[in-house]
Amino acid sequence: MNVLQTFSMTDFSKIYLAWRKGKGSRRHIVGLLERGADNNVTFQYLPETRNLVKTEGFIPYFEFQDLDKVYDSNVLQIFSHRLIKSERPDIGSFYDFWEIDLSQAQDKFYVLGKTQGLTASDNFEFLAEYIYHPDIHFLTDLSGLSYANLPKGTVKPGDFLQYEFEGDNEFDKEAIKVMFRGRDIGYIKKIHCRIFHRATETPLNLQVKAVEQNGIIRKIFVKISVQG
Repeated sequence: MNVLQTFSMTDFSKIYLAWRKGKGSRRHIVGLLERGADNNVTFQYLPETRNLVKTEGFIPYFEFQDLDKVYDSNVLQIFSHRLIKSERPDIGSFYDFWEIDLSQAQDKFYVLGKTQGLTASDNFEFLAEYIYHPDIHFLTDLSGLSYANLPKGTVKPGDFLQYEFEGDNEFDKEAIKVMFRGRDIGYIKKIHCRIFHRATETPLNLQVKAVEQNGIIRKIFVKISVQG
């Protein structure tokens, strides 16, 4: 295993596939991509995903239709089609926005986890399970904004946010609630929230990097890092 692969695996070796029925719907964790010691990536659906087919009309990822199979061939090649091409003239800005370490930019598993593999054509997301270390940092967008109904200008790039554990949350016992100046504004996404439970000695910084808004705030992108 080369140096690049070893470093990226210290950030994460697992990426969870998330899905929701539509905007404003609850996010479900439906699958797991895992990179092993041999650097091969496997994919499988989680057992509870079968219920979503009946209750919410979940349709499996096109190339991975079998809910019971462990896929171990061409997994990363298939999922990497969600990544933008490195030849694009704006690729530098894209990497900068998503906090990509340029020395790892050729590592598709790393880039998929860091950028969440978001596309406008479906409701899948790829959420890395980050491993805590003193230099960890990554970008995420807050969930729950469709319920918060925040007016334009509530937060702006550069603002530092606060957080607290919400163990009594009925939907997610790992939930991390995010606030700004005493106002609840959203939640850290599932899976991404796990690093907060591992950062028990040194709290994490939450700083707004970008905001999408018109009359109300649509998205808040937050950089998460260890407090120095």
